[in-house]
Amino acid sequence: MLYAFITGAPVLGFAQNRNPNQPTTPTNGQVPPPVMPTTPRSGPKPYKDVITDKAVTDDGLFKVHRIDDKYYFEIPDSLFGRDILVVNRISKAAADMRNFFFGYAGDQIGSSVIRFDKGPNNKVFLKRVSYAEMSKDSTMPMYNAVMNSNMQPIVAAFDVAAYARDSADRRKGGVVFEVTSYIGSDNDVLNFAPNAKSTFRIGGFQPDKSYIVGVKSYPINVEIKTVKTYSQGGGPAFPGQPAAPQQPSGTLYTLELNSSMVLLPKVPAQPRYFDPRVGYFTTSYVDFDANPQGVKQISMVKRWKLEPKDEDVEKYKRGELVEPKTPIIFYIDPATPKKWVPFLIQGVNDWQVAFEKAGFKNAIMAKVAPTNQEDSSWSLEDARFSAIVYKPSDVANASGPSIQDPRSGQIIESHINWYHNVMELLRNWYFIQTSPSDSLARKMQFSDELMGQLIRFVSSHEVGHTLGLRHNWGSSSTVPVEKLRDKAWVDANGHTPSIMDYARFNYVAQPEDHISEVGLFPRIGDYDKWAIEWGYRWYPQYKSADAEIPYLNKLVIDSLTSNKRLWFGTESNPDDPRSQNEDLGDNAMKAGGYGIKNLQRILPNLMSWTKVANEDYQNLSDLYNEVVTQYGRYMGHAAKNIAGIYETPKSVEQQGSVYEYVPKATQKEAMDFLQKQLFTTPTWLINNDVLSRIGQNSVNVIGARQEVVLSRLLSNSTFAKLIQGEAANGTAAYSLTDMLTDLKSGIWSELVTKKPIDVYRRNLQKSFVERIGAIVNPPAQQLGGFGGITISFGPSIDAKKSDIISVLKGTLRQLRTEINAALPTTTDKMTRYHLQDVADRITKILDPKD
Repeated sequence: MLYAFITGAPVLGFAQNRNPNQPTTPTNGQVPPPVMPTTPRSGPKPYKDVITDKAVTDDGLFKVHRIDDKYYFEIPDSLFGRDILVVNRISKAAADMRNFFFGYAGDQIGSSVIRFDKGPNNKVFLKRVSYAEMSKDSTMPMYNAVMNSNMQPIVAAFDVAAYARDSADRRKGGVVFEVTSYIGSDNDVLNFAPNAKSTFRIGGFQPDKSYIVGVKSYPINVEIKTVKTYSQGGGPAFPGQPAAPQQPSGTLYTLELNSSMVLLPKVPAQPRYFDPRVGYFTTSYVDFDANPQGVKQISMVKRWKLEPKDEDVEKYKRGELVEPKTPIIFYIDPATPKKWVPFLIQGVNDWQVAFEKAGFKNAIMAKVAPTNQEDSSWSLEDARFSAIVYKPSDVANASGPSIQDPRSGQIIESHINWYHNVMELLRNWYFIQTSPSDSLARKMQFSDELMGQLIRFVSSHEVGHTLGLRHNWGSSSTVPVEKLRDKAWVDANGHTPSIMDYARFNYVAQPEDHISEVGLFPRIGDYDKWAIEWGYRWYPQYKSADAEIPYLNKLVIDSLTSNKRLWFGTESNPDDPRSQNEDLGDNAMKAGGYGIKNLQRILPNLMSWTKVANEDYQNLSDLYNEVVTQYGRYMGHAAKNIAGIYETPKSVEQQGSVYEYVPKATQKEAMDFLQKQLFTTPTWLINNDVLSRIGQNSVNVIGARQEVVLSRLLSNSTFAKLIQGEAANGTAAYSLTDMLTDLKSGIWSELVTKKPIDVYRRNLQKSFVERIGAIVNPPAQQLGGFGGITISFGPSIDAKKSDIISVLKGTLRQLRTEINAALPTTTDKMTRYHLQDVADRITKILDPKD
């Protein structure tokens, strides 16, 4: 192997061995052609010599032949160049492999789109296909340019062993090639994707401890099952989660893996373009045709393909409900405890009412998985079948991922992950948010009926994700808080317009309101029905996604104008207080106040409601922590209003601003709420009967809640937004000086009242000064975060190049003056020590010594 350099760029070359019989100097003055090997190549053999009478053949998408321990694919000419979706999953997970969410049967470990193409010299090439960049018009010069710059990689090559028996023309017919070594190897097409290896802590492949279980061909798919053994590798750290346990050196993982090769439609489904006013997941590509003077990022929503049957098209057009050609069916994992199966099924079927808005009946349903005797071709790993997969896990969660065609966004299948311990999460949520209103929630073990209804709710939520819907964290903000206490209203409308919200349960309802489960539980709401109609209604009159745009835009404008409950608030906005998780109502302060009243009802009863005979106080500890966490959520909901910015996506046909600062009165209301409920010590959380049994102390409990909110308020990000708001709105804005004056006045109120300062307030006041000091005199930059990477949320802000430092220093000088004025009349010793210390700290911040 030789390296040559041309204009500084290395070029890889190869040295050829010279034929010893060839003269070193050409006699005719011409350079001779290179000498080719004289050993004849072994070409394809007759079909019968390869696929012998010993062959066991499956005839489906394409023929799969097994001869002893060898496997052959027989690919017909019609499938060359066709897109095939490959989905890899764990069939049987390895012992001791679990890594929090990962390491369970049913876990997806990779997916890709591939093609089989014929190559020269009797080769078949396997290509991985990317749709990151596209030019859709093949008649335009740009199409060739894009294709020339996006040659798909060949990831495997196979020798043609024989031509198909029925090939009249060997150059055009199907071919047979052996795939044994490729299927049995470690490759990222049929096994773990590279990032999945890290997630699942997979190390080196052990070929001597691995084998092929079998390959089956079905009408539109081929299923490959293997057993693979790997050494343990390193795993990533997951923020906020416990580290995965490391196994002893030399640990091996043996897994059964399943790869589904599913033929994608020859003609992709017509996509529907993403609209930020309707919350759908998307798949995207760069389009070189859409913008005549540049490029455009095209985002297509993820959705299933629903169309009426041919004989029902005219009925559909007339507005009659019809059944789709292919309904969405979820199968329930046979491993699911039987008593929960009806509730999971109902959670899926609840979506039928939404699809009726789109013109389809029986469009979605759940079924019990068939037994092997009923259907031997059914498999949980088969990518033709969507399922709710029950996982024996202590993870308290569930998730609803899906696999889609990258050319159109069409969802092909979904496996909802249902972790066993989600029931603990549901119990805790319902206990903390509704036990004052629902006596059935006042114990550690709920009835099967109550738990079943909770499971039904989460099932519906996760199914919503598999239909393409994102979280709608803004939905609940469209509901007036007082309506949440109106029994007739919540019975009719629910406490949030979307089950895709993180609204959980109606914690605003008070015991005297007599709200029943109907008004406490989430359900498929107005937004969900509208979003499904927007995404799934069939418009045969529009022959392309581009043609739909004007109609859909007008539909959204008209719908949002007439019904505010259809508003979508993204889960990715850090500044809009309307879009928050775990909140309720159009006013976080009012809703939080009602929520705190309910927590104050729970805490005195916590010991009796969590008591289980012959057990320790772990239940008490867990539920007390849940009370504190829920209380902290109410504080966070209010705090997001301060320096908040509303974001309301609009098209150019709509009037009004997209971005608006939260009104000054609302921000002041939020500050008043925090002063009353948080910075004035929440003594109701101090229950010594509880704390003495769970080993916690009230100083730390209360201090931690205060620190979280204080860190948000006293941050460069908050300060910068307040300054920007003042620049935009002048005296109508809640300015940085307004916020700091209000915050300081509340936290340091004892300087006016002359009251002794207790330990809770002393700690809070020190935190106030220290947080300001860290901004005025930031510490030297250090490596932090995960793996030496500093984690930052929001844009980087240089406080020294704005009014931030000026205002903070002014605030500290004023505070020091007030402290010095209060000291001569302070008689409480600890208060005096505290004030003297803080005054010294301020002086050091304002005049730091090297």
